[in-house]
Amino acid sequence: MGLRDIGRQINRLTAARTQAKNRLHALRSKSSTLPLLVDDEVEGIERLDQRIERLTKAACELIGQQPQHQQHLANLKQAKGIAQASAIALLAELCVLPRELKAAQVSRYAGLDVRLCQSGTSVNKPGRLSKAGNAYLRSALYMPALSAVRHDPNAKAFYEVLQKRGKKKIQALCAVMRKYLTGIWACLKLGVPFDSTRFFSDQHIKNA
Repeated sequence: MGLRDIGRQINRLTAARTQAKNRLHALRSKSSTLPLLVDDEVEGIERLDQRIERLTKAACELIGQQPQHQQHLANLKQAKGIAQASAIALLAELCVLPRELKAAQVSRYAGLDVRLCQSGTSVNKPGRLSKAGNAYLRSALYMPALSAVRHDPNAKAFYEVLQKRGKKKIQALCAVMRKYLTGIWACLKLGVPFDSTRFFSDQHIKNA
């Protein structure tokens, strides 16, 4: 539970840092902004960087105390788009789940379903991820999935096939996130490195 709590705090601080960087960009884009405000925002970002670094170090120390977690971390980092920060966030959320859960159950736990909105005139609005389920887990999967559809040939092919079949981008990305989560869960259950060929094979693409 300690690792999960640290992982979630890192998530919150990272979101706060992104917001601060957006504010800083807005301040710098205006010629009338007082230098004091820019300096204050920069100091705030630096402070957030320090807090994230300290908590990341603490998370690594906790993981280092358990050889199994160390191996899990290394296995997750074999996936395209999953580096240290994402691997810690994913492990923090998944290490507390019962290992007997099936991949489909873990996917539902994450809330990886897309809801499409229709207006009264039947005009489709962009799809969005459901707000149900574990938001921290979805957040940890989002950027790795974006990276995967650019840099992992198997995930990219799967993503493109879904779009050619009429899926919206968010639906296709959500499907990649589900596949990634399936692979990650297999890593944790079986103690094996992530292998995208097992989850984005030609057969998976045909059945998508």
